[in-house]
Amino acid sequence: MATRQNPGGTRLRSVAALVAVLAATACTAQPDPAPRPGLPPTLGPSQNTPNRAAGDGSIPENGSISLNDTGHAAIANLDPALLTAVRTAATNAAARGVELRVTSGWRSTQYQQRLLDEAIARYRSVEEARKLVHPPEKSKHVTGQAIDIGPTAAADWLIQHGADYGLCQTYANEMWHFELLTTPGGQCPQPLSDANG
Repeated sequence: MATRQNPGGTRLRSVAALVAVLAATACTAQPDPAPRPGLPPTLGPSQNTPNRAAGDGSIPENGSISLNDTGHAAIANLDPALLTAVRTAATNAAARGVELRVTSGWRSTQYQQRLLDEAIARYRSVEEARKLVHPPEKSKHVTGQAIDIGPTAAADWLIQHGADYGLCQTYANEMWHFELLTTPGGQCPQPLSDANG
């Protein structure tokens, strides 16, 4: 009895093997990470960016740290007056059931530059990137005079009550970014439209 060859059989086996490889890859691939609280979704760390060392002020992706984590550069290098104001606000917020977490604090010059470079690559425009990220020489994060607070409920609480501690939302498009812009109990200035505004 003659064996009949199926000319498409080899092709079908190749396609089946390719499908099996793709299925196995899909099972082991990491999903796109969710944006880190406190950063706009478009500036969350990319899947290809490893967590950076805490010495540059970075906080692990999708993470936040306590205001009491003084061993972390993001907290340790904050302006003392800013840190005191935020800790006082956090104590009062906690009494009302709201936990303030730090999603970004002090940043090294190099880390700030990486964030700007990533934003420029993402938006393909320096102007658009600068609406969210200052260059290192203009960033209040680099001088330790700015802090990003999360989650959303905590940032919202601080927008409502921050002036009691001298803390103000700086940019209308960044509800998480706070700086000391008034005296405790004073009135906050109107937030700028964005970091370029």
